[in-house]
Amino acid sequence: MSRIKYYYDPKTCKYERYVRSKWDITLNSLGFLSLASLLAVGILIVFSHYFDSPKELLLKRENKELKLYYDLMDQEIGRLTAMMEDLQERDDNLYRVIFESEPIPNSVRRAGYGGTDRFQEIKDKGLNQEKMIISVMEKLESLKKQMFVQSRSYDELSETALNKEEYWASIPAIQPIHNEELNRLASGYGMRIHPILKVRKMHTGVDFSAPKGTPIYVTGDGVVKTVRTEFGGYGKHIEIDHGFGFVTRYAHMNDFGVKVGQRVKRGDQIGTVGNTGSSTAPHVHYEVIKDGKYMNPVNYFFKDLEPAEFDKILELASRENQSLS
Repeated sequence: MSRIKYYYDPKTCKYERYVRSKWDITLNSLGFLSLASLLAVGILIVFSHYFDSPKELLLKRENKELKLYYDLMDQEIGRLTAMMEDLQERDDNLYRVIFESEPIPNSVRRAGYGGTDRFQEIKDKGLNQEKMIISVMEKLESLKKQMFVQSRSYDELSETALNKEEYWASIPAIQPIHNEELNRLASGYGMRIHPILKVRKMHTGVDFSAPKGTPIYVTGDGVVKTVRTEFGGYGKHIEIDHGFGFVTRYAHMNDFGVKVGQRVKRGDQIGTVGNTGSSTAPHVHYEVIKDGKYMNPVNYFFKDLEPAEFDKILELASRENQSLS
């Protein structure tokens, strides 16, 4: 209940009761409401600055959880990437070495998917954490690409492993004639004096001297590709296709023991030593061709030689002398 107010009226020399007008009441009410509003706004500002609303608290908690999930996912991607790099290193430096396959270039392993607008859909949404999201997506895309390449590599190695037994049987891994005393290697691979032209010329194989009629043996499993007679050059010669990019040639033969298309096994006799074509003495000129390139045949004589014998053959083959053809 409001207090009754009085004022002294000098005209009547009495205390008269004070009666407030409606205007005074309105002004007082407005002043009170204004002060209360200002006070409420101030309290609200201070409270919102120092204290979070329930909705803000919920959003902050969700943001913390999302950040935690992002950090965990980023760490997991890092671990998976490290594991993938370990698999790639084993693949290139162990498995592919064992199976004699070329390492996969880094440019292939780490090639991107291409396209500048690959994540355009994310960019169009105008997200606050756009860079963070795209960073994770790029890492995942890179990891998926590497996994795909690695999977294809294992498929290739698996197929190679299945063919490995056939591969080892097909490699030209023995000498084409019996050479127990290691004294039949007359001329090695490389630059040699040509016996007829008397100039240094590339000798694309090795020459084994032996009496006419000495058996010649195929050095690896394969199929007879060529049986040919020439008046010059290789003379009577045979080519064997071993598969896996290997071809061997046996030249200056006296006679043949096989025909085109015939399958042969390592150690089978295919003919005898002769002196046909551009030859200056009875011998067999033996060549190993891998993927269309001439190779040093001595490097493949690992099947029938002990380490010391192999070293001696290497030393004999390295001497620069005159070839027999």
